[in-house]
Amino acid sequence: MAGYDLSDVPTIELDENEHSALLGEEADSIQSDLMSEAVICVDEIDNVVGSDSKIATHHNVGQLHRAFSVLLFNSEGKLLLQRRAEDKVTFPGIWANSCCSHPLHCDSELEETNALGVKRAAIRKLEQELGISPAQISIDDFHFITNMRYSSRMNASWIEREIDHILLIKADVEINPNPNEVSEIAWVDQQQLEEWLIDEEGTKGVIAPWFRCIAARIMTDEWWTAAGDADACKLLADDIIHDMGDISHMLPNAEGSDLFTAIAEVKPFIENRIERALTHTSSERLSNAMMHLINGGGKRMRATLPWLVAKAVGDTHSGLLDVGAAIETIHNFTLVHDDIMDDDDIRRGLPAVHIAYDLPTAINAGDAMLAIAFEAMVVADGIDCNDLPFLVKRIGRMVRRVSEGQQLDLEFETRDHEVTEDEYIEMIRGKTAVMFLTCGEIGAYLSGADEETVQCMHDWGLAVGLCFQLMDDLLDIQSSTEELGKPAGSDIAQGKRTLMVIHALKQDDCPEKQTLLNVLGKEEEASAEQVSAGIDALQKLGSIDYGRQRAEEYHAQAHLLLDRIPQTPALMALRELTDLQLKRLN
Repeated sequence: MAGYDLSDVPTIELDENEHSALLGEEADSIQSDLMSEAVICVDEIDNVVGSDSKIATHHNVGQLHRAFSVLLFNSEGKLLLQRRAEDKVTFPGIWANSCCSHPLHCDSELEETNALGVKRAAIRKLEQELGISPAQISIDDFHFITNMRYSSRMNASWIEREIDHILLIKADVEINPNPNEVSEIAWVDQQQLEEWLIDEEGTKGVIAPWFRCIAARIMTDEWWTAAGDADACKLLADDIIHDMGDISHMLPNAEGSDLFTAIAEVKPFIENRIERALTHTSSERLSNAMMHLINGGGKRMRATLPWLVAKAVGDTHSGLLDVGAAIETIHNFTLVHDDIMDDDDIRRGLPAVHIAYDLPTAINAGDAMLAIAFEAMVVADGIDCNDLPFLVKRIGRMVRRVSEGQQLDLEFETRDHEVTEDEYIEMIRGKTAVMFLTCGEIGAYLSGADEETVQCMHDWGLAVGLCFQLMDDLLDIQSSTEELGKPAGSDIAQGKRTLMVIHALKQDDCPEKQTLLNVLGKEEEASAEQVSAGIDALQKLGSIDYGRQRAEEYHAQAHLLLDRIPQTPALMALRELTDLQLKRLN
């Protein structure tokens, strides 16, 4: 291996699972060894937050880390491209820029002044990958231009998640490619590169997603003329981190990840946004009350849904995470108030906010969360001001419809006459489904999708939301208290008119119907035995089967809507989300 041995660079010992992952991939032994290199983990604005192995930052969920991309020009003004060796663990056999890799977590490559750390790393990797002797180039020949943040998934196992520091250098060098790293090189002028970007198949092959972003979205004509001119490069340089979002769709034949891996990729960024917004208050008690349910956990499905939808139908950017954080904050606000109105003492296995604190504080915390959600979204850097009217209107509609749905739910419990099935569907459309449809609609809109696709994802969200609530009703009576985080069968004791109860009450008078009526709405007076008997009555009346049938109808409708969307790697996560509640019950 040219350039250096692993004993020369910082490494992190791989654990058994990481070794197994490489063995399972039948990875090249040299490339497997390189997976122990200690790379620099960063936050969204490139602040160093720690270090981890190369495999940890690229496998499964991966981690955001620092990288560099070198654009090496020769004296003829041509740019060097390299084709990654087939032995590479990630993105083998595709064409990329002259050299792309990672600065390592050591003092010399952590230095940020004048980008010295990434420049030193570039010299190290140019030798190791291309056999370019450090004697042929000087660190002063490199010019930092800009940064780019992106993620790109190759398949379910491997992903790039980087803040990429882009360096220009002009030098005539002797190249001796390391075949374990580089299988082929090419020198291209500006026109040849543009033709290649337009027609990969008609030229030499597939271009790496990150280099496509550099060449097509960032690189200007001035880059070609500035290479080698220190003053011109200095004028081009900026401190911007260009937000490319998830660019997996740029790689032909890329494969998506499962739902929970897709959620985990962005969940920490969303939770950071939520915590930052809810703790930005002078009242510690109010802040703690607002954070109570957030700290209690949660899958953050609604929070990540705008991002997931955008990935499936268009482009992604950090603004989707800001919107997701706002929607999650609003969702938790509704839970705080729902627990008060429903007199529920437990949520996610914890005391409800009005129990952990007090009733007035819980009401106040919910009110503040609603205001903070809009405030945080409006001032978010990732949101264009032209998109705000659409977002405020749609999210405002969502909050209103949730309130209307909750009011109907409360009224249904004390109605003198029976609730109809249509009325129930209208209620859960507001109370539950509107959040899903809003996330689907907003995600598609912010991705730049056309009106037809935006409407399709709105309708998909509605179908998923209705299925979700119907299945949630089923889970309430077919799961344990430990699984639910609240008393099993509580909906029956509270007298909630779920679709199953509505179906049962429409049946002719019989002992089973009377058994249900004996427990329905009895609150604390209902014993566990009575609740269990009421559930058995629903089963015997065919109401549980009916509720499941209707849920499955919405489930099938949601999949038909996804069938109308062009197939992309990210669609896999939306399929799994559509199936989620059915799988929980099975």
